[in-house]
Amino acid sequence: MELSPLALVIIALVLAAWTVAAAVIMLRANAQTNRAKALKGSLRRMRHLVDVSPAIPLLVRTDGRIEAPERLARWLGLEAIPAYLSQLVGEEGTNSERKGLSKAQADELWEKARATQKSAAPFSMTITPPGSKRSLSLQGSLADPAVSPGGAVIVWVFDFTSSESELSKLRSDAAHAKSDFAALSGLIASAPTPMWIRDPDMNLRLANEAYVEAVGAESMEAVIEGQIELLEARDGRTPAELARDAFTAKRQLDRIDGVTIDGERRSMRVTDLPLGDDGVAGYAIDVEEQQQVARDFRAFRDAQRAMLDQLSIGVAQFASDETLNFANRPFRRLFGLFSSDSLEGKLAFDRLLSDARERGQTPEVRDFPEWREEHRAWFDAQDTLEEYWPLPGGTHLRIVAQPLPDGGLVMIAEDRTEQLALSATRDTLLRTRTATLDSLFEALAIFAPDGSVQIWNRTFAGTWGISSDLLDTHPSAEGLFEAIAANLTNPKEVESLGAVVRAATLDRREKKGQVMLTDGRTLRFAGVPLPDGNGLLTVLDITDSQKAEAALRERAIALEEADAVKARFLANMSYEFRTPLTTIGGFAELLSSGAAGDLSEQAGEYVDAILTSVARLTEQVENVLDLSQTEAGLMPIAKEPVDLLSFMAELVRKRETAIVKAGLGLDLKGRRGRTVDADPRQLGRAIGNLIDNAIEGTPEGGQITIELPKPSRDDEWRGQVVIRDNGNGMTPEQLQRAMGALPEGEEPGDSAGEGTGLGIRLAHQLVAAHGGTLELDSQEGVGTIAVITLP
Repeated sequence: MELSPLALVIIALVLAAWTVAAAVIMLRANAQTNRAKALKGSLRRMRHLVDVSPAIPLLVRTDGRIEAPERLARWLGLEAIPAYLSQLVGEEGTNSERKGLSKAQADELWEKARATQKSAAPFSMTITPPGSKRSLSLQGSLADPAVSPGGAVIVWVFDFTSSESELSKLRSDAAHAKSDFAALSGLIASAPTPMWIRDPDMNLRLANEAYVEAVGAESMEAVIEGQIELLEARDGRTPAELARDAFTAKRQLDRIDGVTIDGERRSMRVTDLPLGDDGVAGYAIDVEEQQQVARDFRAFRDAQRAMLDQLSIGVAQFASDETLNFANRPFRRLFGLFSSDSLEGKLAFDRLLSDARERGQTPEVRDFPEWREEHRAWFDAQDTLEEYWPLPGGTHLRIVAQPLPDGGLVMIAEDRTEQLALSATRDTLLRTRTATLDSLFEALAIFAPDGSVQIWNRTFAGTWGISSDLLDTHPSAEGLFEAIAANLTNPKEVESLGAVVRAATLDRREKKGQVMLTDGRTLRFAGVPLPDGNGLLTVLDITDSQKAEAALRERAIALEEADAVKARFLANMSYEFRTPLTTIGGFAELLSSGAAGDLSEQAGEYVDAILTSVARLTEQVENVLDLSQTEAGLMPIAKEPVDLLSFMAELVRKRETAIVKAGLGLDLKGRRGRTVDADPRQLGRAIGNLIDNAIEGTPEGGQITIELPKPSRDDEWRGQVVIRDNGNGMTPEQLQRAMGALPEGEEPGDSAGEGTGLGIRLAHQLVAAHGGTLELDSQEGVGTIAVITLP
């Protein structure tokens, strides 16, 4: 341990005081002979005190002579204390063999002693004698005249070998600490993360280069001078206040803060570390990538869980401690996980199995605890495990257990009940399909995209005249067609059969064809693409249908000729009827006009009856002719715009006399401006016939309503006329007869009643010729409603 000069002076004074006291005692002993013996004892004690004192006095006189105890000689490795200071120098040799002081040490001591003799200033020096491990401290001062008059110097020699070792060690430790501090300072200065130190007042006193660069300062001095903070205030508290919490609590505090560096927002993990009473050290580590990875992981986990919730298969994940981490909705639904105990992290795997057993969601086993322990071993398995659980009630679950590397487990539960039911249904359908195909009149075969025959029915081989054994080998299309070609009248026609199969399987389109066999049969075939990628070939024997078709074609020709004969007959008949009718009508009009003289009243009535009958018969002849033309599609229709309200008013006006004579009421409802494209003459005949039938079938006092309905929207306008009466009505048979659906063996006009004759039938044909429809609804005793709809 190194002593301060003041301490050495005090020790020297104490020793000097001891020495002076010893000298005084010695002087008194010389002066007083009667006390000599006592003084000698005192002198021996003082010498003993000097011998055992921690310091040895060395008296250096002005002429270089020295005086010192023999103990000093032992310290210096000498046999005795020499007379002069210069004789303290040991002999030359190696350091391990030298004794005494070195010449330089002796000269230095002499110079310091001469300086003290001249200036009375004390001095101190430390020496280590050559060849010795002893460290000596020399403290010199001017000797008291009572001790040695004449300006002698007393030098107190202290052995501080142990203190020097400790001092050397401290010096070494200090050097190491200084070196370590320099290295640490360099490390902090070059650290890539911002670091700083605050004093006890929480002011910045040190910051590294990363800190300076992060805050955009010019230097560390600028940061310290401006107290530029890297961090931002949090919850209204400055970074210094947050650091004081760590300083006060005497413990490290960590937090995540947002920091803006170079205009970019970063997440930093900030640590405040108290440095005892010297302040707080802080550093910030950029964890933006970790935060982003964490955010991405959370987003991926949430997306994955959302995706798993959309699956129809139940998925659950268990942690390494066998607790539930996650379960999607299908899994929760399968195992009834709806209570608070089933929340993630709370439900254990064995508890899940126990609860599932209570709800009947596990298989019936003899020893359930043992079964449960066996399934807990899934967590330690190395490979994926799969089980099928038949549950009470007919439910079948497929369970897959996938151990995870972290000791966890993924459990997949799939409800296979519907699949098993569908599989059974499929087997039934396959058997039904086979039976159905075999019972079909057509010959069927299904070809795969590669051209091989997959399925066929029993009639396929017989239809083509080939062997069933060939089909059992599932031959390719080429092999099958080669066998079929031998049975064709023209073997080259088999290429059309191959084209049909290729169109159905590869081109995915339908195609047809027809061939003749050597036995005289005619086969029509067609290829149909199936949804599963295969192609269906259907084959039908049309030999009989062709014969029937030929017969029907001959009959159609005969019917056409008969229709032509009928048309000619009706035309001739109409002409033959019109000529006499015209003559009869002409003579009747002459008689009515008095050309043959005045007629009696009764004769006039007869003439009027003749004119009426002639007009009616003429109308019936025209109706027959028009009906035959419409049925043959020969009725000419010249369409033009027709205002329905004006058109209907004109038709009613022509029948005003008949309506008044019959004592009926007629109401016409409609709106002007509603037009249709129609032939006024033909449409007038059709609607006029319906009005005439209504007048004829309605008794006196009845009501006829003609309405042009208003559409819900103008753009939905369609020409529509509704004729409604409350007359006698018609029976269903009469209504069918009026529309032309006559019972076999009857002709129009065979029965009386409303709607009989050709009027309604002709109206129906004329409306149809305009592209419209006529609908009749009649009830006997209630009336009739006729609805005409025109495009």
